[in-house]
Amino acid sequence: MRRRLLLSTLAVAVVAILSLGIPLAYAAHKLVYEGAGRSLDREASSIAGGVGFSLETRRPLTGVMIAREFPGRHITVVLPDGRTLTAGPPRRGDVLTATRTHDAIRVRVSRPEAEVRDEALRLMLFIGSLALLGVALTVALAMVQARKLTLPLIDLAETADRLGSGNARPRRRRYGIPEVDRVAEVLDRSAVRIADLVAASREFASDASHQLRTPLTALSMRLEEMIEAADYPDVVREEGAAAVTQAERLVAVVEQLLARARHDRTGGAVASPIDEIIAQQVEEWRPIFRRDGRDVRIIGEQGLIGMTNPEGLSQIVATLLDNSLMHGAGTVTIHTKPGASSVVVEIGDEGNGIPPELEPRIFERSVSGGRGTGLGLYLARSLAMVDGGRLELIQSRPAVFGIFLRPAAEARLAAERVVMGPA
Repeated sequence: MRRRLLLSTLAVAVVAILSLGIPLAYAAHKLVYEGAGRSLDREASSIAGGVGFSLETRRPLTGVMIAREFPGRHITVVLPDGRTLTAGPPRRGDVLTATRTHDAIRVRVSRPEAEVRDEALRLMLFIGSLALLGVALTVALAMVQARKLTLPLIDLAETADRLGSGNARPRRRRYGIPEVDRVAEVLDRSAVRIADLVAASREFASDASHQLRTPLTALSMRLEEMIEAADYPDVVREEGAAAVTQAERLVAVVEQLLARARHDRTGGAVASPIDEIIAQQVEEWRPIFRRDGRDVRIIGEQGLIGMTNPEGLSQIVATLLDNSLMHGAGTVTIHTKPGASSVVVEIGDEGNGIPPELEPRIFERSVSGGRGTGLGLYLARSLAMVDGGRLELIQSRPAVFGIFLRPAAEARLAAERVVMGPA
């Protein structure tokens, strides 16, 4: 923008200066030549009058005397008796000439045209210097004005970028330009509103997580008491243990959501055996799938270790299985394999997959292809990101989701670098 302002201002200045300078230069050139011609006419008239006076008073008259009074001129005087007087240097090259006749005395005065041309050139150079000075002043003023206009815009762009990155603190800067100041004021008001909305959202998430954590803890305690007091310990303890496990997993998920609401990481990612987590989820969900005439199978490489929070990964797998149960069809396949720089868990089914219009927004909040709430995949991706992993849609039809976890070796190397410090 600054360059465009400079170029446009310079173009306007050049056009204006040329529009005035060219006619001025032409007029000045013409005036110099006209002035030189009038000066020669006056000199010729003066010489003719002086010669006539000298003849009337019978004073001596020579070319040397005339040349002394009009140096630099070539003068020819034709007297009434036919004699000719010559004064000044001889004529060379182009000359300007003026002729006057007075009482039968004819006077011709000449001067070199180069002298007049040099005088006109000096005047043209002076006009050109003034034009260049005008252009320089215009460029300087344009640079000052461009800086005055562009720096506030750059500052406003930085403010907008800060708002987009989550830093919603208003800057309260004003620049003395009414239009720009209005934009700055609107950005400050938007920053205040965004800060209030973010604070309200975090407070709600924190309050909800806190309120959920308390009854879940109480539920876990009651289940443990029920197990201890059971009359049929084998059956009740088995079911109670499963319920306690689910309650503990919910408590861990609530803790992760609470940490995310505080904009912090849980730090709970540890080297975890992927097979055990997946097997536990399959054991819980397989009876539900079989009631619908479907099945869940596990394939791929066994014994993989990934950096994750076990409860968080369990919740992600449970979300994907529930999503497949609600929207998919056929057998669900869980495929574990090592990736180039991660441990990958792929979960897919044999259904129709995700509609094309939902594919770009499948992980957005409140986006659902059926009767769901649209929060499951959004929260599952958030849980994966908390521990440094990610959840991606690998294939749309049929749907295949991939959970990418950091390998344990990479996490150990990162920890060693932190401990040892920079080399």
